[in-house]
Amino acid sequence: MLTIYGVYRSRATRPLWLIEELGLPHRHEPVIQAYRLPEPSAADAPFNTRSPEFLAINPMGSIPSMDDDGFVLHESLAITLYLAKKYGGDLGPKDLAEDAQMVQWALFSATSIETPALDIQKAIGDGLSETTEGKAKITASAGDLERPFDVLEAHLTAHSHILGDRFTAADIIVAEIVRYAQGHAPLFASRPALKAWLEACQARPAFKVMWEKRLREPA
Repeated sequence: MLTIYGVYRSRATRPLWLIEELGLPHRHEPVIQAYRLPEPSAADAPFNTRSPEFLAINPMGSIPSMDDDGFVLHESLAITLYLAKKYGGDLGPKDLAEDAQMVQWALFSATSIETPALDIQKAIGDGLSETTEGKAKITASAGDLERPFDVLEAHLTAHSHILGDRFTAADIIVAEIVRYAQGHAPLFASRPALKAWLEACQARPAFKVMWEKRLREPA
């Protein structure tokens, strides 16, 4: 049985969205981040990233983790790419070149987009978008995203999806990272291809199912 460890309010959305797309039978263990709990080591604390049972699975205490019939893997990008290759069909790579392109776009998004995009999400989520400090943080982070977002805009102007002409796990990975900056509309107003692509990804039934499950979790 395929098991995914990690709450939906985490990077676990990446493999969990793919699982919804594929209709894969699986078990979901909602391991919550220890920093979100007042007493993660308390006897009555929920299953969390500092629980001894989870640390026996992932000594780093990070989510998500995966157990696929005894094969244990950590890190959301690695898990998503593994599932795409093993179970993905058309959502996975067709050949070595597509495999390399999936890895390229995953690493591009994680290294060039994720940190400033998360900073934007956090500033907005913390209610700081109208404060001097928050505006400065958002402006600086948006500036860091200009170049990688321009790269995506040019690519998506020429191609309907990240891997050319079909939806794949690469779209899931990149969309879930770009999503962090979605609350800052000016980044998308000047990039219609990127905006339309992200909206199309999020209009997919599997995304909506995943997102509804995420919304049902405690914030």
